[in-house]
Amino acid sequence: MYDFQHRKPPNPKAQMTGRLNKAQGACFERLIEQSCQYYKGIGTAVIEKTPEPFHITRNLGDGKFQGNFAKAAQPDFKGVLRGGRMIAFEAKHSADDRISQSRVTAEQAAALDSYEKIGAMCFVFVSLKMQDFFLIPWPAWKSMKRWSGRKYATAEEMAEWRVRFDGQKIRFLHEEAAP
Repeated sequence: MYDFQHRKPPNPKAQMTGRLNKAQGACFERLIEQSCQYYKGIGTAVIEKTPEPFHITRNLGDGKFQGNFAKAAQPDFKGVLRGGRMIAFEAKHSADDRISQSRVTAEQAAALDSYEKIGAMCFVFVSLKMQDFFLIPWPAWKSMKRWSGRKYATAEEMAEWRVRFDGQKIRFLHEEAAP
Protein backbone atom coordinates (compact mmCIF):
# COMPACT_ATOMS: atom_id res chain seq x y z
CA MET A 1 0.00 0.00 0.00
CA TYR A 2 1.38 3.40 -0.95
CA ASP A 3 1.65 6.09 1.74
CA PHE A 4 0.35 9.22 -0.03
CA GLN A 5 0.70 11.41 3.06
CA HIS A 6 4.48 11.26 3.23
CA ARG A 7 5.68 10.69 -0.32
CA LYS A 8 4.90 11.89 -3.76
CA PRO A 9 3.48 9.19 -6.02
CA PRO A 10 5.96 7.81 -8.56
CA ASN A 11 6.19 9.74 -11.80
CA PRO A 12 6.04 7.13 -14.62
CA LYS A 13 7.54 9.51 -17.18
CA ALA A 14 10.49 10.32 -14.90
CA GLN A 15 10.96 6.63 -14.13
CA MET A 16 11.02 5.76 -17.84
CA THR A 17 13.46 8.59 -18.57
CA GLY A 18 15.72 7.38 -15.77
CA ARG A 19 15.68 3.81 -17.10
CA LEU A 20 16.43 5.01 -20.63
CA ASN A 21 19.34 7.17 -19.43
CA LYS A 22 20.76 4.27 -17.43
CA ALA A 23 20.49 1.91 -20.41
CA GLN A 24 22.13 4.42 -22.75
CA GLY A 25 24.89 5.06 -20.20
CA ALA A 26 25.56 1.32 -20.03
CA CYS A 27 25.62 1.16 -23.84
CA PHE A 28 28.11 4.05 -23.90
CA GLU A 29 30.38 2.22 -21.47
CA ARG A 30 30.19 -0.95 -23.61
CA LEU A 31 31.22 1.11 -26.66
CA ILE A 32 34.18 2.47 -24.70
CA GLU A 33 35.16 -1.07 -23.65
CA GLN A 34 34.94 -2.22 -27.27
CA SER A 35 37.12 0.72 -28.30
CA CYS A 36 39.63 -0.12 -25.57
CA GLN A 37 39.83 -3.69 -26.88
CA TYR A 38 40.61 -2.30 -30.33
CA TYR A 39 43.43 -0.13 -28.95
CA LYS A 40 44.81 -3.08 -26.99
CA GLY A 41 44.72 -5.22 -30.13
CA ILE A 42 46.78 -2.75 -32.15
CA GLY A 43 49.21 -2.12 -29.30
CA THR A 44 48.27 1.50 -28.61
CA ALA A 45 46.95 1.17 -25.04
CA VAL A 46 45.66 -1.14 -22.35
CA ILE A 47 42.65 0.56 -20.74
CA GLU A 48 40.13 -1.24 -18.56
CA LYS A 49 36.88 -0.45 -16.82
CA THR A 50 37.37 0.02 -13.11
CA PRO A 51 35.11 -2.43 -11.26
CA GLU A 52 32.68 -0.77 -8.89
CA PRO A 53 33.38 -1.63 -5.26
CA PHE A 54 30.76 -4.00 -3.89
CA HIS A 55 30.29 -4.85 -0.23
CA ILE A 56 28.69 -8.16 0.72
CA THR A 57 26.23 -7.64 3.55
CA ARG A 58 24.85 -11.15 3.85
CA ASN A 59 25.91 -14.59 2.61
CA LEU A 60 22.84 -16.53 1.45
CA GLY A 61 24.77 -19.73 0.66
CA ASP A 62 25.11 -21.62 -2.64
CA GLY A 63 27.15 -18.77 -4.11
CA LYS A 64 24.38 -16.24 -3.51
CA PHE A 65 24.69 -13.13 -1.42
CA GLN A 66 23.21 -9.72 -0.75
CA GLY A 67 25.20 -6.53 -0.89
CA ASN A 68 25.39 -2.99 -2.10
CA PHE A 69 27.63 -0.87 -4.25
CA ALA A 70 29.94 1.43 -2.34
CA LYS A 71 30.30 5.02 -3.44
CA ALA A 72 32.98 4.89 -6.10
CA ALA A 73 35.78 7.43 -6.11
CA GLN A 74 37.85 5.75 -8.80
CA PRO A 75 37.69 6.95 -12.43
CA ASP A 76 35.50 4.74 -14.63
CA PHE A 77 38.44 3.72 -16.84
CA LYS A 78 42.18 3.50 -16.19
CA GLY A 79 45.10 2.22 -18.17
CA VAL A 80 48.44 2.79 -19.79
CA LEU A 81 49.27 4.22 -23.20
CA ARG A 82 52.07 2.87 -25.33
CA GLY A 83 55.23 4.45 -23.92
CA GLY A 84 54.08 4.11 -20.31
CA ARG A 85 51.90 7.15 -19.62
CA MET A 86 48.81 6.51 -17.52
CA ILE A 87 45.33 7.50 -18.72
CA ALA A 88 42.24 7.84 -16.53
CA PHE A 89 38.78 9.09 -17.38
CA GLU A 90 35.20 9.34 -16.26
CA ALA A 91 32.45 8.34 -18.72
CA LYS A 92 29.38 10.58 -18.65
CA HIS A 93 26.30 10.18 -20.83
CA SER A 94 23.52 12.72 -21.27
CA ALA A 95 20.29 12.08 -23.14
CA ASP A 96 20.04 15.87 -23.44
CA ASP A 97 21.84 18.20 -25.85
CA ARG A 98 24.24 19.34 -23.12
CA ILE A 99 26.28 18.01 -20.21
CA SER A 100 26.50 19.56 -16.77
CA GLN A 101 29.84 19.99 -15.02
CA SER A 102 28.23 18.71 -11.81
CA ARG A 103 27.93 15.23 -13.35
CA VAL A 104 31.46 14.62 -12.05
CA THR A 105 31.14 14.22 -8.28
CA ALA A 106 33.53 15.78 -5.78
CA GLU A 107 34.98 12.32 -5.08
CA GLN A 108 35.53 11.62 -8.77
CA ALA A 109 37.10 15.06 -9.24
CA ALA A 110 39.48 14.47 -6.34
CA ALA A 111 40.55 11.13 -7.85
CA LEU A 112 41.18 12.66 -11.28
CA ASP A 113 43.11 15.52 -9.64
CA SER A 114 45.30 12.99 -7.80
CA TYR A 115 46.08 11.06 -10.96
CA GLU A 116 46.74 14.23 -12.95
CA LYS A 117 49.07 15.55 -10.25
CA ILE A 118 51.42 12.59 -10.77
CA GLY A 119 51.40 12.84 -14.57
CA ALA A 120 48.41 10.85 -15.80
CA MET A 121 46.38 12.08 -18.78
CA CYS A 122 42.90 12.63 -17.35
CA PHE A 123 39.66 13.23 -19.21
CA VAL A 124 35.90 13.24 -19.05
CA PHE A 125 34.53 11.12 -21.90
CA VAL A 126 31.12 12.52 -22.87
CA SER A 127 28.25 11.07 -24.87
CA LEU A 128 25.39 13.33 -25.92
CA LYS A 129 22.34 11.35 -27.01
CA MET A 130 24.62 8.45 -28.07
CA GLN A 131 25.31 10.48 -31.23
CA ASP A 132 28.09 12.90 -30.32
CA PHE A 133 31.20 11.90 -28.39
CA PHE A 134 33.85 14.10 -26.78
CA LEU A 135 37.07 13.43 -24.86
CA ILE A 136 37.48 16.55 -22.74
CA PRO A 137 40.80 17.05 -20.96
CA TRP A 138 40.35 17.23 -17.21
CA PRO A 139 41.80 20.78 -16.92
CA ALA A 140 39.29 21.98 -19.53
CA TRP A 141 36.39 20.24 -17.76
CA LYS A 142 37.32 21.95 -14.50
CA SER A 143 37.33 25.35 -16.22
CA MET A 144 34.05 24.78 -18.10
CA LYS A 145 32.54 28.10 -16.99
CA ARG A 146 35.49 29.97 -18.54
CA TRP A 147 35.09 28.47 -22.03
CA SER A 148 31.33 27.84 -22.17
CA GLY A 149 30.17 30.73 -19.99
CA ARG A 150 28.13 28.31 -17.85
CA LYS A 151 28.51 25.21 -15.73
CA TYR A 152 27.27 23.09 -18.64
CA ALA A 153 28.37 22.71 -22.24
CA THR A 154 26.74 21.92 -25.56
CA ALA A 155 28.12 19.96 -28.50
CA GLU A 156 29.09 23.20 -30.27
CA GLU A 157 31.10 24.35 -27.27
CA MET A 158 32.87 20.97 -26.99
CA ALA A 159 33.57 20.69 -30.74
CA GLU A 160 37.36 20.86 -30.40
CA TRP A 161 37.28 17.66 -28.31
CA ARG A 162 34.92 15.69 -30.57
CA VAL A 163 35.98 12.11 -31.28
CA ARG A 164 34.72 9.96 -34.12
CA PHE A 165 32.43 6.95 -33.89
CA ASP A 166 33.00 4.67 -36.88
CA GLY A 167 29.96 2.47 -36.29
CA GLN A 168 31.85 -0.09 -34.20
CA LYS A 169 34.17 1.84 -31.91
CA ILE A 170 34.84 5.34 -30.72
CA ARG A 171 38.23 6.46 -31.98
CA PHE A 172 39.36 8.50 -29.01
CA LEU A 173 43.13 7.90 -29.15
CA HIS A 174 45.74 8.73 -31.77
CA GLU A 175 46.81 5.53 -33.44
CA GLU A 176 50.16 6.72 -34.81
CA ALA A 177 51.89 4.95 -31.93
CA ALA A 178 50.61 1.58 -33.14
CA PRO A 179 53.18 -0.75 -34.77
